[in-house]
Amino acid sequence: MFAMKILFNAIRPALVICGTLLAVSESVWSIDYHVDSNPPYQEIGDVPWATISAGDRVFIHWRSSPYNEKWVINGVGTEQNPIEIIGVNGPQGQQPVIDGNGASTAPGVNFWNEPRGLIKIGGSNIPNNAIPQHIIIENLDIRSARPPFQFTNDSGGTETYSNNAASVYVEIGQHITIRNNTIHDSGNGIFVGANEGQTQDILIQNNYIYDNGIEGRFYEHNTYTAAIGIIYEGNRFGALRDGALGNNLKDRSAGLVVRYNWIEDGNRQLDLVDAEDSDVLVNHPSYATTHVYGNVLIESDGQGNSQMVHYGGDSGTTSDYRKGDLYFYNNTVISTRTGNTTLMRLSTNDETAHVFNNVYYGTATGSSQALIDDNGVMNIQHNWFKTNWSDCHCTPNGTINNLGNILTGSTPGFVDLNNQNFKSQNGGDLINQGMAIMPGLLPEHDLQKEYVKHQKTTNRLSSGVMDIGAYEYCDELSCDLIFIDGFD
Repeated sequence: MFAMKILFNAIRPALVICGTLLAVSESVWSIDYHVDSNPPYQEIGDVPWATISAGDRVFIHWRSSPYNEKWVINGVGTEQNPIEIIGVNGPQGQQPVIDGNGASTAPGVNFWNEPRGLIKIGGSNIPNNAIPQHIIIENLDIRSARPPFQFTNDSGGTETYSNNAASVYVEIGQHITIRNNTIHDSGNGIFVGANEGQTQDILIQNNYIYDNGIEGRFYEHNTYTAAIGIIYEGNRFGALRDGALGNNLKDRSAGLVVRYNWIEDGNRQLDLVDAEDSDVLVNHPSYATTHVYGNVLIESDGQGNSQMVHYGGDSGTTSDYRKGDLYFYNNTVISTRTGNTTLMRLSTNDETAHVFNNVYYGTATGSSQALIDDNGVMNIQHNWFKTNWSDCHCTPNGTINNLGNILTGSTPGFVDLNNQNFKSQNGGDLINQGMAIMPGLLPEHDLQKEYVKHQKTTNRLSSGVMDIGAYEYCDELSCDLIFIDGFD
């Protein structure tokens, strides 16, 4: 049966009367909408999206056929009472499917840039809030926003998605969470626009993002983001669509954090470049500092560019490049290329990478593995590299500063390389060989978790001296302690 739950929340604004501070209660009604097989909300478009407000929750229940619908979310929630769109799984754990191929725009809303996205946040005439806030999208399978697929727009006409359409398109928004979704078969899986710095505080967490991009094009990616303050955490990134030439995670943000993710394939795994169209981001205090830690990065043979990480810029306007510090630590970096692999491209000599506690392993000979492409400053310490690694497959213009404690060998001692178990076996080279996290990174960027296959994180064991790589070795007893703490 249809269920709609109305919740009563008390908000107590302060009033000053005759010099006395009094508490006065004010009523706020929150509504739970259940989209399922029962009236009155049998389709997503039956939900009154034009009037969604703080505390409202829309539960989209799984059904055997997909929801071929698209809509805009432009309400304003609060930290205590966010607006939530939540998928409810089917009997075998199936996520509800939101399919853009043949989708119809929900009635009662009017918004621009319809060809750009399937679920859009911000940018509408109806509703007409300037900046949507505190919105959570969770546990949906969101797919197929790309050409040649078409949709019915809010005027009843037929349109084709643009190449850069996204499963989730954030045109503008603040305090937005995209969590535990499956995002695939679109031009961009997730697109977040900076909107002159008005898009802020984005969390992309525990999603499976794969099979996006456009064949023969470099301009669409699994994710393409620009904001002030964005965190990627616990996500599984798979390969792009066959023939697509884009990157896996491409970002132009200020205050970027990429931690505890599994990122496999793409032209590059990470393409962290300049905020080419936003002076606000370029001039933001957090723009010049980027944190990448606790990730597993995998480069398979035949995957596009041989450089795995790019940091700096690509617009050609070098004054806008990041020109700052990339802190790259406790990552497990794997290449199965038969030819050369380069860990990092730094765009200019004004970019500096602090590279410590990483394992960088390739199945090809050690001489096929280089650290930089040409430019930049790289400070290395307490890393594991394959024997005969090189600074560059070139005569570099940049500088590598070896600060010591670089371990080398033929294999670092993974539990099972072929089955992608990159934890250390007992006696492996990585155990107790790391350094403490730099004090300037603490406490915000302490190494607290590690990735769990797939789309989960768990607490990282603290066992004294830190291990190299994304995983901390634990024997049976200490691993049990982690499992007691549970997963996120």
